[in-house]
Amino acid sequence: MSLLPRTAEEFSSAEYWERFFKKRGEKAFEWYGDYNKLCGVLHKYIKPRDKVLVVGCGNSELSEQLFDVGYRNLTNIDISETVINHMNQKNAKQRPDLTFQTVDATQMPYEDGSFQAALDKGTLDAMASQEEGALAGRMLMEVGRVLGVGGRYVCVTLAQESVIKLAVEHFVQVGWAVRLHCLGDPESHEDSSFALPVFVLVCTKFRQPMPMPILEMCQGEDGSPMRLPGVADLLSVVRERQAYAMLRQRLRTATDVSSTPSLTLCHANTGQPRYTLTVQDCAPGAKVPRANHFAIFIVPQARESDWLYGTAEGRGQLAASANFRRLIVVAMHRDQEYTDMQAVQSELSQMVMELSPPGMPANQQIPFLSVGGELGWREVVSRGTSDLSGQYSVEDVRGEDGQLYRRLVFLGNEGLVQSESRLTNPAVPASSSQRKKKSRRKAKPSVSPPSQTPGCVLTVDKGFLCCAHHRVMVAGLAMLGVGSDYNKGIPVSVLLVGLGGGGLPQFLRDFVPGARVEVVELDPAVLKVAQGWFGFTPDDRLIVTLGDGLEHIKNLEREGGHQYDVIMFDVDSKDPSLGMSCPPPAFVETAFLERVGKLLTPRGVFMLNLVCRDSVLKNSVLSRVRGVFPRVLSRAIDGEVNEVLLCPRQAEEMGQRGEAGLPPTLLTAGKTLQSALCMNSSGAATYSPQIDITELLEDLRVA
Repeated sequence: MSLLPRTAEEFSSAEYWERFFKKRGEKAFEWYGDYNKLCGVLHKYIKPRDKVLVVGCGNSELSEQLFDVGYRNLTNIDISETVINHMNQKNAKQRPDLTFQTVDATQMPYEDGSFQAALDKGTLDAMASQEEGALAGRMLMEVGRVLGVGGRYVCVTLAQESVIKLAVEHFVQVGWAVRLHCLGDPESHEDSSFALPVFVLVCTKFRQPMPMPILEMCQGEDGSPMRLPGVADLLSVVRERQAYAMLRQRLRTATDVSSTPSLTLCHANTGQPRYTLTVQDCAPGAKVPRANHFAIFIVPQARESDWLYGTAEGRGQLAASANFRRLIVVAMHRDQEYTDMQAVQSELSQMVMELSPPGMPANQQIPFLSVGGELGWREVVSRGTSDLSGQYSVEDVRGEDGQLYRRLVFLGNEGLVQSESRLTNPAVPASSSQRKKKSRRKAKPSVSPPSQTPGCVLTVDKGFLCCAHHRVMVAGLAMLGVGSDYNKGIPVSVLLVGLGGGGLPQFLRDFVPGARVEVVELDPAVLKVAQGWFGFTPDDRLIVTLGDGLEHIKNLEREGGHQYDVIMFDVDSKDPSLGMSCPPPAFVETAFLERVGKLLTPRGVFMLNLVCRDSVLKNSVLSRVRGVFPRVLSRAIDGEVNEVLLCPRQAEEMGQRGEAGLPPTLLTAGKTLQSALCMNSSGAATYSPQIDITELLEDLRVA
């Protein structure tokens, strides 16, 4: 029999509760937990000698249990005459001093300051929806009136947002201190799908109203209070606790490979994010060993953006390799300190056990998996704020290959590394093994932070391009015949929209013979970071223009007299909801692409870094590009969403070889380009360029 109300309005009406208790009969209603669940927090705030008003007592046994352990000054009130008569009859012999009265909580007959505590278990929730909260507001005013100075309103609630907002705002306005305890799930009852946690709201009355609001949240009955700046912040924490409880209930009852929910665990004292957990269930019908129910994988610090850990596809592959019914992938947050792997496991053990799959045997040992047993390493070297992109972090990390890298990460999108450069000791040449390109698919052991020799300064290796799509763009210069005898001595003019850390334009300037690079960057903060932390050095062959790339190209085309051998777009979108994170949609509109084509020299090539997860949108972009440029070559980036499009202005420039093949002279041109890059390395740059042009060109396909 379901006794849950059908509507919120019904939930707060006297008629509903009359019907409820008549149906309920003799059985006590302990929806929000009984004495055993609540006693810890109740004894903390209500003393046995206190004169206590129990508001909306119902037929709960809580008052009887409190009376039996020494609380003898309890006055119980309820709007239902039926339940009051029942409770009086029930306690007449055993507890004759336990008082039950039929009283409307919005119009109480008691004197001002009559009680030291008011206990409310679910009554606020029942009243808050009627008359848009006016009824509950009148009750809270009455509670405040009958409580003396130092008195406490202790309310057991499910903390529905409209309810808790009404109560907290009321008590903040009258200058009371507000504290909220999250106790966890309610006890089981008729509706087993009911999974919201129970909260206890404690509001304390002062002689003089508090000049500044005191708002605190505690986890459990004894958790340390976390001070919050405003009502909105408190409500946000409540929503997080409730969302976690709902997620936990869903995970306990079913597995779903199509759903990979994530949640963030915050530090109890500071409220700062500490771990992000992503749930990955195995596919139905997968052959999983009987004992492999559940495992936890700890991602090394600074590796959370790797393809294997930072994308749905990568985590799916990781889960398939681990071969457990459920795998929880755990990422650690920057600005948090972690002692060692054992400490992390100990900290996570209790929480992650609550996310176990349905049907897992009791006392099952849960393995913690990691990469080489190491926590990884990350050091934040700079922090700042961009007016356009928000807060950013520049940090040094250990890569999966054991090398040191410097990254730029915008904290609004922590899963994406905006720019990356490798660090090196200029006195020690890079070994051949260090020059191999990184693979984002394979997890290798991470190592400890570097131990530097005194006086040794690590610098950016300008001959190494970390981003695979940058390497493809450089390889695309083979379409110009760069380095060939025919083009020897002819300058290569490049227009690049999007600076990032400056690795790509710096490489072009330092290694491509005769290259003159103009970069357009919208964000001044990015230019500052590139110059300060990534070794970017503008000069007469490497010029930066601050401004909107769209407007800059429109102005160049409008003015006339401007042409470039290469135009590159490597600019990200600020709107993550579009389904295309690079470039912004306006950069691939047909009219704008036509402007780009007009700015190319006859031998010119347009290069586009395309990052689009929406297949329909991606096909639309490809169709528009093909409509403007006669031939479009494509190179997908292994383990990433990126795809680089190489679009020569004239298809016949390099010859053709069938619909799906490459121009016959392109690979030869690639070898020539490779030689030209190496020959030029004796100029401004110290390091040899570490790039395999032929390998990159071999994977080109006609788009």
